[in-house]
Amino acid sequence: MAESTLDEYLSVLNEQQREAVIHEGSPLLILAGAGSGKTRVITTKIAYLIGQKNVNPYSILSVTFTKKAANEMRERAVRMEPLAEKAQIRTFHSFGSWFLRKYCDEAGVEQSFTVYDDDDMAILVRKAVPALSQKEAKLAAHQIALAKDYCLTPKDDLAIVASEFDLPDIYAKYEARLRSTGNVDFGDLIMMPVTVMEECPQIAAQIHTRFEVIMVDEYQDSNIAQYKLLQKISGVQEGYNNYVCVVGDDDQSIYKFRGAEVQNILTFSQKFPGTQIIRLERNYRSTSEILDAASLVVNKNSDRLGKTLIADRGNGGMPVLAYLPDQNAEVMFASELIRKHVEQGGKYSDWAILYRTNAQSLGFEKDFLHKHIPYVVVGSLKFYEREEIKDALSYLALCANQRDEISFRRIVNKPTRGLGEKTQDKILDSARIVNEDGTVSYKSLLETMNALKPELSKKAAEGADSFIKLYETLDKAFDNSKKLSDFIEKVIKDSALDEYHKESDEIEGTQRLQNLQELINSAVPYECSKEGLVAFLDSINLDRSLELQSEEAQTDSVTLITLHNTKGLEYNKVIITGLEQGVFPRENKVGADLEEERRLFYVGITRAKDELYVTSTGQRVLYGHTQFMSPSIFLNEAEEAFKVVGQKPRAQQMWGYGGYYRKSPGSEIESKWAVGTKLYHDDYGYGAVVSARMNGSDFMIEVQFETGAVKKFLPEYQAKSLQIIK
Repeated sequence: MAESTLDEYLSVLNEQQREAVIHEGSPLLILAGAGSGKTRVITTKIAYLIGQKNVNPYSILSVTFTKKAANEMRERAVRMEPLAEKAQIRTFHSFGSWFLRKYCDEAGVEQSFTVYDDDDMAILVRKAVPALSQKEAKLAAHQIALAKDYCLTPKDDLAIVASEFDLPDIYAKYEARLRSTGNVDFGDLIMMPVTVMEECPQIAAQIHTRFEVIMVDEYQDSNIAQYKLLQKISGVQEGYNNYVCVVGDDDQSIYKFRGAEVQNILTFSQKFPGTQIIRLERNYRSTSEILDAASLVVNKNSDRLGKTLIADRGNGGMPVLAYLPDQNAEVMFASELIRKHVEQGGKYSDWAILYRTNAQSLGFEKDFLHKHIPYVVVGSLKFYEREEIKDALSYLALCANQRDEISFRRIVNKPTRGLGEKTQDKILDSARIVNEDGTVSYKSLLETMNALKPELSKKAAEGADSFIKLYETLDKAFDNSKKLSDFIEKVIKDSALDEYHKESDEIEGTQRLQNLQELINSAVPYECSKEGLVAFLDSINLDRSLELQSEEAQTDSVTLITLHNTKGLEYNKVIITGLEQGVFPRENKVGADLEEERRLFYVGITRAKDELYVTSTGQRVLYGHTQFMSPSIFLNEAEEAFKVVGQKPRAQQMWGYGGYYRKSPGSEIESKWAVGTKLYHDDYGYGAVVSARMNGSDFMIEVQFETGAVKKFLPEYQAKSLQIIK
């Protein structure tokens, strides 16, 4: 990079940003406030290290949490310094995948491993411990994943992972089963590299030598395992002087439910001696009045490093706090603001409505449909969790690894081939190899199935023969295809998955065939090779959520979104709804949990660029009953920063038991089967409650299953067939 060009990039930085970019030597914590330009700083720092300090880009590792963020970081760094293309700019899980493929022998996994998700884990848990019910297996799988987030093995004390059954035994049996397949789960992508570097000092030394510069973005979102991975990569415990720089904001740590540990950033300077802290406090997004409200909120937290945001844009209008009679008035308040803005020449896309839980969007959706206000709901659809997509991916995963038990079980009898669970168990038992050291591995499941055909029933033998011939055909097609997309299209047609799901399309009005076509389209950039297939599966396994389509994101629509999903986003005008005790913050939140709820409010406030509105209702329909509400404790803490409109609820209406809203008598069943409750049905599979209401004298719920089917139940009489998943 020419020095004059680098000077141009450095010249647009403020004093603190520039200080962070040129810092060297000691560990660095960049405490980056909301809207303070942290991405510009970290990408400029990568370019600066390569272009001015002559750091070999091959020795730079920069990790973040989402593929979108990693791609943006890479693109911006490369624009400033083309050699940045050679740096490792990845997600945490992508780095783990790279590490395990490089050191697969030491890790004890197949180089072409696939990554098991939550559902795959639950299936494998039940195969490892057949006595568990499906509900118990799903809970155990969740707790095993949490244990791995803490970097705990079955031999460790798992008390921190609350369990009502023998989790260490289940965890150990699951691990043995998982290791025998040669595959990994998401937790392994972080935990196994830590273990390999602990057990193989020579590999740890190779990593320390390879990565002289380690940078972590969004460090406040890291869990214990990711912190330990950073320690091992950097070699801080071994006395290496690798440069470590983390960027984050303790005030925006809002993902504890995903395993994030705010103490990682709060104690960074203790764990990495000599740390310098640089605060980025100049905010380029919001007006000073909005930032004043944000500061009043977050300053009430005691567990924080502390900083004060300064508005680069100067003053604006005062935020508005609206006390409203009920949720219908809340909806009308929002739609009227939007209507007036559009009538005056504004855009619908200027607006975002934020809420604590997805269920709160229903009233806005109904009203907007009636009033022809265009809107988009963000975060409610997960493409790669759909049945038809998981089926197609399992066919592909078995192409990559013929020892893959989970993929084999999912598709060997779909469409039906007469290969039931007992036959599948027989094939897997025959494929099992007990090694001299007592560990278990698998032979090729297809070769084992072929050898077992004489021992199977006529129907099963015919099914096995058709499945084997299918893969023989696919092997030839794989060799003869240039594009992976062409091969995937053949897999879907030759396996009859398209015909299998076509029927449900016609009956239930789903879009399964279109979804399968979208999967084919997504593979167009990949070549048809073993490496291309593995890279394609990796890209999916490491980023399961479907991003909003670019054309959808560009339409002029109001955004409806949960507060958790807004992090990293910004909107011209923001309405934060439901500021009542029991809604936001959620009921019974105290201590560290209440501080995280307060940080969530802070994140919501700092999404607003020009205008901020906050609503609180005097009563709200919850669990099928109208209930008096009390204003959120956060409003009492920050009310002075707002222009108040409407009448605050009277004291006798406000306070229920313990200061939270009162539940009406007999609401236990409504609470148990509330909208959003996840469950499992023996006939229909996994689903969630999408509607809950009284039907005459009976309480009725509607459940949408992952197949797309919507069914109605009376829980008072049909609860035995419905298993709630915690």
